[in-house]
Amino acid sequence: MSDAYKKKGSLSVSNELEAFLKTEVLPGLEISEDNFWISLEAIIDEFAPKNKVLLEIRESMQEKIDAWHLSNPGQQKNLTLYKDFLNEIGYLSNEAGDFRISTKNVDPEISTIAGPQLVVPVMNARFALNAANARWGSLYDALYGTDMISEDNDASRAGAYNPIRGDKVIEFAKNFLDENFSLNSASYSDAISFSVKDGQLKIELANGEVVSLVQSEQFQGYIGDPEQPSGVLLKNNNLHTEIQIDPDHSVGATDPAGIKDVLLESAITTIQDCEDSVAAVDGEDKVTVYRNWLGLMKGDLKETFTKGGSEMTRSLNPDRNYIAPDGSNLTLSGRSLMLVRNVGHLMTNPAILDKEGNEVPEGILDAMFTICIAMHDLYGNSDVKNSQAGSIYIVKPKMHGPDEVQFTCDLFSAVEKSLNLPQLTAKVGIMDEERRTTVNLKECIRVAKDRVIFINTGFLDRTGDEIHTSMEAGPMIPKADMKKQPWILAYEDWNVDSGLETGFKGHAQIGKGMWPMPDEMLNMYQTKTMHPESGANCAWVPSPTGATLHAIHYHQILVSDRQQKLLERPKASINDILTIPVMENPQSLSNEDIQKELDNNAQGILGYVVRWVDQGVGCSKVPDINNIGLMEDRATCRISSQHIANWLHHSICSEDQVMDTMKRMALVVDQQNSGDPSYQSMGPSYDGIAFKAACNLAIQGRVQPSGYTEPILHEMRLKLKAS
Repeated sequence: MSDAYKKKGSLSVSNELEAFLKTEVLPGLEISEDNFWISLEAIIDEFAPKNKVLLEIRESMQEKIDAWHLSNPGQQKNLTLYKDFLNEIGYLSNEAGDFRISTKNVDPEISTIAGPQLVVPVMNARFALNAANARWGSLYDALYGTDMISEDNDASRAGAYNPIRGDKVIEFAKNFLDENFSLNSASYSDAISFSVKDGQLKIELANGEVVSLVQSEQFQGYIGDPEQPSGVLLKNNNLHTEIQIDPDHSVGATDPAGIKDVLLESAITTIQDCEDSVAAVDGEDKVTVYRNWLGLMKGDLKETFTKGGSEMTRSLNPDRNYIAPDGSNLTLSGRSLMLVRNVGHLMTNPAILDKEGNEVPEGILDAMFTICIAMHDLYGNSDVKNSQAGSIYIVKPKMHGPDEVQFTCDLFSAVEKSLNLPQLTAKVGIMDEERRTTVNLKECIRVAKDRVIFINTGFLDRTGDEIHTSMEAGPMIPKADMKKQPWILAYEDWNVDSGLETGFKGHAQIGKGMWPMPDEMLNMYQTKTMHPESGANCAWVPSPTGATLHAIHYHQILVSDRQQKLLERPKASINDILTIPVMENPQSLSNEDIQKELDNNAQGILGYVVRWVDQGVGCSKVPDINNIGLMEDRATCRISSQHIANWLHHSICSEDQVMDTMKRMALVVDQQNSGDPSYQSMGPSYDGIAFKAACNLAIQGRVQPSGYTEPILHEMRLKLKAS
């Protein structure tokens, strides 16, 4: 046994993890160190073999699917034949009838408030705090600092404050107020003062007239003196907005009513991510992940950094206090409700070795540690509360079908028992991002019906799995054409339909995927209205600013009404979902088409992987081939690697062509990162670990389990850390 481990029963626990648990996690909890390790040992003994069996089933099914396509070329178009085969091997489950979810003790942020959702790497303390604090965001800042406001006509956002741009921001904000908090026969642009009289909001206009809200119930409270409040709290579609008033402020001094800003309730929930957006490959890394989650749950996480030449310290925001119209105190959360995303079933981690010296499944570690850590919130060991309902919210990714969802529920139950928690304290979010989960989504929900609080469409991973599952069916269409295909359109609707069918309305989240371009906020604003329109009551955004701007959509659309209407439509077609996106005529591709696709995929893989392997950065804004910054994580890498692997397998391109492309694109990525002093160039030697990892992902992609990137990335990151 390595000196880097300590014995705990039959387990070998990394020194870092053992010390972290003893000195940081357990103090303040009614759990002894011995009982924790004894319980975890028993859970590993019971669940690790089951985890292994489930992974073997995945591989067995994939082998059968590969063999069927090879024996029945082109027959996947015969959907009756194809579905009979999928039923025969257990890939498709028989539905057992209608039911409704019955999850209890769910916070309103999940059950009834529709709004943006952030996903952030919890390994980065600063990012984690920014996301947690993104419950409230400045509309003025979000507009001024992004392309939401045109720079035409001298409205530049560069340099010092530009009053021309500022006027455009104020105009937009007051239009927002007019549209969502209408005044009787007046506009907020005409207001010169606000006051509260007899529990009612009164707005004085420039002409001396005093008006009120069309819907008086939208007035929720105020800050300060009722005759001259410094803040006015409004509510629409379950979302709050605060008009901030300060005539002495540089912006407020220019406003007739002294308005200095408009705050929007923005990121209603945040997923603190231990999975795709982090690079955690050993005990040291897992402690970093868990320590930040602990700081969030205890409320004492802080991060000091330098910005604009000044040192700043960030911590969790306090709650926000108002005076309600009836004179009582009103307190609103100052923070996003936090969920934590555990890893999936596939990977093991050397943080703990079992009695035979094998690495323990990482998902089992995550369940035990993230639940135990969240008990600090349940026990009140924090000045800032996360769950008022007394629940722990865990998003579980990359599950394949109902049996794997059942495994997760059983694992959570065992962890709850070992930690003396009431059963069903730990809730589960099911990420619908694997094909076998999609086609069996209703049954996946059924087995988790008393724990489920979330489903979503993770179209990036889902596309990667679509390609890998049907690798032998033929060459796939170009990546850019994928979003228009029948399978993905049906998949998006099917997810919403399945959630509504099983009682998610008013009880749980139905989510939609990420906007990947953090610098293109106008495009996001013009496009992402489709997510609440689709019936989703949350959708992912790449930044706190994105959350503030996306929140506007939930003022425009009352999702609960939209969901009610969608209940009347026919359910999406399983036949469409099973329509494989194989090219009808691969010969129609020109040499230029092929090379363009390879360039795009290779550049994306390299730009992401070089930071992952060399710097341990699991998610970052990576310039694409056109120098547009995209938020990349392992899901985007999975698509690109699987797409190259598919074309390579079907001789659309050659291995030599792929390697030549990788080398050319490595130089492009090197140039894109030339301003980063910590960056290690891949070219012209092409002998680094990161470059090899990127090449392996493409060339060996076909044989990776379910097409995942983690095995190669973890191997190469560990190799680099050991060098």
